[in-house]
Amino acid sequence: MALPPILVHAFKHPLPYTSAWNLQEQIHKVQLSLRKISEHPDILLLLEHRPVYTAGRRQTEHEVKDERVRLQTLGADFITATRGGQLTYHGPGQIVGYPLIDLSRYTPTMGAKDYVCRLQKLLQNHLGESHGISSSPSEHTGVFLDPTTKIASIGVQVRHRLTSHGFAINITNEPLAWFNQIVACGLDDVRAGSIESKLGQPINLHEEMLGLTKQFGRIFGRDMEQMDVRSQGEIGSAISALEKEAQEAGAWAIRPRI
Repeated sequence: MALPPILVHAFKHPLPYTSAWNLQEQIHKVQLSLRKISEHPDILLLLEHRPVYTAGRRQTEHEVKDERVRLQTLGADFITATRGGQLTYHGPGQIVGYPLIDLSRYTPTMGAKDYVCRLQKLLQNHLGESHGISSSPSEHTGVFLDPTTKIASIGVQVRHRLTSHGFAINITNEPLAWFNQIVACGLDDVRAGSIESKLGQPINLHEEMLGLTKQFGRIFGRDMEQMDVRSQGEIGSAISALEKEAQEAGAWAIRPRI
């Protein structure tokens, strides 16, 4: 039996991190409830965040408290997330993908390691096929332009075989100054790069989202379908409410206040 299509929604405005996380939690609960009758949707959310630094779930408050104060003065939020990994940055100019899919739909059930490898592969394929950018092999999770330049990160959570969190890839140069304020992902000798910095030309975020959607469907063996939020009940209403919240949130800091 063919698997159902994955429903895709791309947000129009940068989202507050906490609100986006609350949406993921709401979708997770709906998926868990509807899975009993096999009517739960698989979803890919594509978006930008408002400037925010996030710590991983294994980092204690004692470890991050000094950084929290320093980074918030730059004009960004600071959140301890429930994903794996360490300190990183999300903001405008970076596409974040939150796949909320049921790994048990695959036969056999897709494992977390396989899932992460597929996310990494789709990012590598997108860079190569859309931009002719080769990725550099690394022992670390994520995608590197060379041994000391990281362009994309992956941090996921899997509960009850349902995924949340996901991947982030730097498209424009806007995120780079924010990354320069931290040791991202615990890698002291690594700096952030972007598609724009690699190619030296402006990049259209909408086109990038289309390309990532295409690669996602190919790597996960699924059709990708634009979500009609009006037909998605509680999930659609929550997405519409978050679109409105993001639109009304106003301007954000374009660069760190140093």
